Amino acid sequence: MGRGGQRGRSHRGGQEDDGFSQRVIDLARVTRVTAGGKRMRFRACVVVGDRKGTVGSGIAKGSDVQQSIAKATHQAKRNLLKVQMHRGTIPHRVLAKEGAASVLLKPAPVGTGIIAGGVVRAVLELSGIENVVSKILGSKNKINNVRATFKALSELRPRPQRPAQERQTEQPPVISN
Repeated sequence: MGRGGQRGRSHRGGQEDDGFSQRVIDLARVTRVTAGGKRMRFRACVVVGDRKGTVGSGIAKGSDVQQSIAKATHQAKRNLLKVQMHRGTIPHRVLAKEGAASVLLKPAPVGTGIIAGGVVRAVLELSGIENVVSKILGSKNKINNVRATFKALSELRPRPQRPAQERQTEQPPVISN
């Protein structure tokens, strides 16, 4: 076999074989000082999602970049969250705080798209939410913003469903003077 052959699984632009897309949110070189000197490792924060309402995040360290990303991806797939959606958006407004970071998510009408910045956009895209407005408040720390976004998504509750017959027969209130 010549040079340049592939070994193991092939990766297709962030798309895995099991239907999950992944996005590396943060990659950092971290150093731990020990008695014998300094030990350098890499920390990766990865978000995975199937764009159909399931999303997960993971943070892991490894001796090289590829190992840390693989470990974080494995952890993200173990910590999946099913997101409550209503007609392509979220059912209600939610504010979540993690550390100094706060994330505000608000439902949006069809056609609005994802109005979000930073890591919140990545999490919402991978979760499959199509229309939402968000604002990052407080810290710009990527890891805390991912955690705050997941906390906000976990606090979502489904909208109560009313029977169709009840909705059609409902009359607007009459105001008499």
